[in-house]
Amino acid sequence: MSTEPQLAFYQRLPEPPGLEIRVNFGIFAGRAATAAEIDELAQSLLTKVGEISIVAEDRHEIGEDSEASLHQVRIDVDPEYIPEDEHDADVLAGRIVEAAESWARDCVADRRAEISEP
Repeated sequence: MSTEPQLAFYQRLPEPPGLEIRVNFGIFAGRAATAAEIDELAQSLLTKVGEISIVAEDRHEIGEDSEASLHQVRIDVDPEYIPEDEHDADVLAGRIVEAAESWARDCVADRRAEISEP
């Protein structure tokens, strides 16, 4: 049995996340989110849901006739943290989206301020 880490591997997921929120960060910021910005997002979301997974990614979508590259932030919430009641689940999703939008706007405004300062 090898104890060395694998460079590439797969994982079968029996069930997708209970909720997935995508933030089109790069379209508005023109850059990828920093680790510190992701930490800020995590802190703001932990008050709304017990546990989350945040992925900042350079996403490449490639087809025969098109190609797109973008910086995206994905927030995954496990099904166990999603209320069973559909209305309550929608309310939670709305709160997470609202927090993510606010975070992204703050990141864009902060970086623009840094660039434009003399």
